[in-house]
Amino acid sequence: MIAKNNEQIQIRIDAETKKETKKILDSLGIDMSSAIKLFFRQIINARNIPFELRGENGLTLRNAELLRESIIDAKQSAKTFKGGATLLRDALKD
Repeated sequence: MIAKNNEQIQIRIDAETKKETKKILDSLGIDMSSAIKLFFRQIINARNIPFELRGENGLTLRNAELLRESIIDAKQSAKTFKGGATLLRDALKD
C-alpha cells in the first residue's frame, strides 16, 4: 500500500538511455524507482548534484573553462618553440 504522503513524478527519456540504465541497475539489483529515490536523497545530502558534471570530452566544467582560458593565453603569447623538447624544458623550468 502506498503511503498517503507519497507523490508521483513522470519523466521522459530516450529508449536507449532507459535500456542501458535498466541493464546496469538490474546487475546491481536495484529497480529504477529505487535508483531515482537514491539519487534524490543524495541531492538532499549533498545540497548539490552528487557527482562532478563532465562534458563530452570527459573534463569537468571548470577544467574545460581553464583549458579554454589556457588556449586563449597561449594564442596571445609571443613565445614560440622550435619543437616539443624545447617546450617541455621551458615548462619544467617553473
